[in-house]
Amino acid sequence: MNIIGREQEKRLLYDCLESNRPEFLLVYGRRRIGKTYLIKEFFNNMFSFYATGVPGEKTRDQLKAFNENLLQYGAEEKKIPADWFEAFRRLRALLEREDVKRDIWGQKRVIFLDELPWMATAKSDFRMAFDLFWNGWASAQKDILMIVCGSAASWIIDNILLDTGGMYNRVTRRMHLMPFTIKECAELLKASGSVLSNKNLMDAYMVFGGIPYYLNMINPALSIAQNVDQLIFRENGALHYEYTMLFHSLFKNADKHFAVMRKLAENKQGILREELLADKKLPGGETLTRILRELEQSGFIRKYCSYQAKSKGGIYQITDSFSLFAMNFLEKDKISSWMDYIKTPAYNAWIGNAFEIFCLNHVQMIKKALGIEGVSSSEYAWRSKKSTPGVQIDLLIDRKDDIINLCEMKYSEKEYTITASYEKDLIHKVEAFREESKTLKAVHITMVTSSGLKRNEHWNVAQYDISMNALLDG
Repeated sequence: MNIIGREQEKRLLYDCLESNRPEFLLVYGRRRIGKTYLIKEFFNNMFSFYATGVPGEKTRDQLKAFNENLLQYGAEEKKIPADWFEAFRRLRALLEREDVKRDIWGQKRVIFLDELPWMATAKSDFRMAFDLFWNGWASAQKDILMIVCGSAASWIIDNILLDTGGMYNRVTRRMHLMPFTIKECAELLKASGSVLSNKNLMDAYMVFGGIPYYLNMINPALSIAQNVDQLIFRENGALHYEYTMLFHSLFKNADKHFAVMRKLAENKQGILREELLADKKLPGGETLTRILRELEQSGFIRKYCSYQAKSKGGIYQITDSFSLFAMNFLEKDKISSWMDYIKTPAYNAWIGNAFEIFCLNHVQMIKKALGIEGVSSSEYAWRSKKSTPGVQIDLLIDRKDDIINLCEMKYSEKEYTITASYEKDLIHKVEAFREESKTLKAVHITMVTSSGLKRNEHWNVAQYDISMNALLDG
């Protein structure tokens, strides 16, 4: 089994195999995240039955592909099924054979239906036939493990997880596959032969995100900047058109999703739904609600709360590093070479924001580095309504043990220096937050930096100092 990281996910799969009941596992997450690889590698491709949907094809061609898989696993009827009811009838007959392949670990009959949303074409009988297969037979078989996977996370969630029809409450376990953490990325790149400093690793993450598919393309013989040029900026680069193709493969009318993403990119700290509705260039009402939900469920944006309005609405913010990079540098045709762009003032502005996004995607690792991994907490942002000068805090960790970590996220190639003026700014932030929030909790300034803090006469204004090294060692 050649799987880097994914420890919780592997434990979940073992639990499914050791279970004495039928299991229906739903696997979803952003495309390119490694869903198919994880399942195939874990089971060493030893399934009782495996089939995948075919992108963009009609029902007849989906049935043809499904039938090819049935024949591969030993079915004898060669004619293409007339409909999905017949296809699943043949699958049941295959699974009832005495010589059906079983998993070695738990002797389960494992069915893996990959990219299920592509199978369920418009106006086909797939949903009804699939419901009948599971509810009418498979759910009564204690040795069945059904694994359903799909990149179109919104379809998976709406039509299976939250279905009010035949699939209602049928999913027994779910697996939302997230991007790799920086630590997992380090393991992956090391395994592929890359020798990287912590700075190199951070640079790679802030461009490619924690997406294994992208990271696997990195050439160990080249620098990260050279890889960015070859993979992204060259017109024939493997990832030059990835952002565009990715969205068109996931969403109908993807132009509307692009428009919302561009608006979010203009507001790096996030934007309220009401502010999005006020932009007449964007879709409104239910269409906007659906687009935001699809972007969030697919892992491109996050919805989070403001501290002063915890129960009201939410703020939307891009958290997918690769998408943010593509919008900044490919859509706008700003530059033609990353090698020429790095170290410029504009680059420094971009990398500061990219580091903040990185930190927001590693809150659990920050908590672990703080020694509060087991403490229940909620994360918020906060913006002063009264203070002059204005105050904005991008990450508050509000803990159940009566402490709030006020996180300041700073990227620098060398140790970050807190100056006298910045020390005053930090004190002002704490005072403004205390006054307006009326909190009775202790507020601890927490510096999260790429290279640590320089020890000077001002550094101890912060109660905590978390660096890149601390995240990798955690």
